Amino acid sequence: MQSEQELEGFRAELRDWLEANCPAEMRGGEPSEASICWGGKNFEFESDAQRVWMERAASKGYTVPTWPVEYGGAGMNRAQEKIFKEEMDRIEARNPLQSFGIWMLGPALLHFGTHEQKLHYLPPIARGEIRWCQGYSEPGAGSDLASVQTKGEDKGDHWLVNGQKIWTSYADKADWIFALIRTDRDAPKHKGISFLLIDMEDAGVDTRPIKLISGASVFCETFFTNVKVPKDRIVGEENRGWDVAKYLLTHEREMISGGGQGLSGGRALGAVLNESLAEGQEMDTVLRADAMRCEVDALAIGLTLERYKDQAEAGTGAGDASAMLKYMGTELNMQRHELLMAAGGSDALEWDGPLGNRPADWLRTKANSIEGGTSEVMLSIISRRVLGLPG
Repeated sequence: MQSEQELEGFRAELRDWLEANCPAEMRGGEPSEASICWGGKNFEFESDAQRVWMERAASKGYTVPTWPVEYGGAGMNRAQEKIFKEEMDRIEARNPLQSFGIWMLGPALLHFGTHEQKLHYLPPIARGEIRWCQGYSEPGAGSDLASVQTKGEDKGDHWLVNGQKIWTSYADKADWIFALIRTDRDAPKHKGISFLLIDMEDAGVDTRPIKLISGASVFCETFFTNVKVPKDRIVGEENRGWDVAKYLLTHEREMISGGGQGLSGGRALGAVLNESLAEGQEMDTVLRADAMRCEVDALAIGLTLERYKDQAEAGTGAGDASAMLKYMGTELNMQRHELLMAAGGSDALEWDGPLGNRPADWLRTKANSIEGGTSEVMLSIISRRVLGLPG
């Protein structure tokens, strides 16, 4: 346990480093999804400042501040992590690197992976060298995820994988995929699944983008045709991949809930709405009241998430309550974009309007109510497993 004096010393050192190393271009503003630094072998940086910021942060372990130093992190404890977030918000610093490797695979590997797997896979994630995607949903296995049928046949030193995944976010841009593969077709559906790591450049892996109503192609179909996956690419035990999947889903839902906490850099929604108003328009009282209500709810979910992080530090994570965080984060993110569209009036209908205030951004939020588990499934989990209501 660090003393207040030690934590203040940590804050002062961190503040000095951020002031000296975070480029001015990486401070303030609301980045679009296209301007987020995702990393990966083929990632194209939006600017030199974006590249410099990621590289500098990675060199200090600040892309994954709570991961152990030996795996590419900064080894921060919970108190230090809070200070890190506060100091990043103070200068409105953009996140230097975001990825499914950080949000989902990383925590799963830290919990279930071998030491060799952690050393092999985690540092490249922290440095932004490898980009991951998630191979969970299938055409016949969405909300009922345990019904996955993509199969892996045991061939001695490898599995031979055949099947299809769908709604694979950014599969066409990813370097690797973590996937749920059925390795025992005779076992009960939750018992015969393994969690495998697959190189997207392996022979037999094919991706096809799905065109969305927003005009983007964020999601893909992913096909596996006789893909050879070495045995050392399994995370956890064979046929026990559902344990890994459930653990990972709690982190995915907590990550999605972050969308409900507000705009980057701690900017007030009211201020952003004022900027979004059509020329000569004033914010009406109803819109202002809705914005205030949304801000209060965002603060509430932020505090709730912090409480669950403190509990995780003590050994008890969010568990099934992650469904509550995910549902509220989804609803608030959609509400925020509804308010932005309302503030912009007819100007907000321009397809190529300001970042964060375009029909495409508003349409994209609708996917939040599906990805990571539909809102209906989240409400079912909350009612049965959190509130203990009868079925």
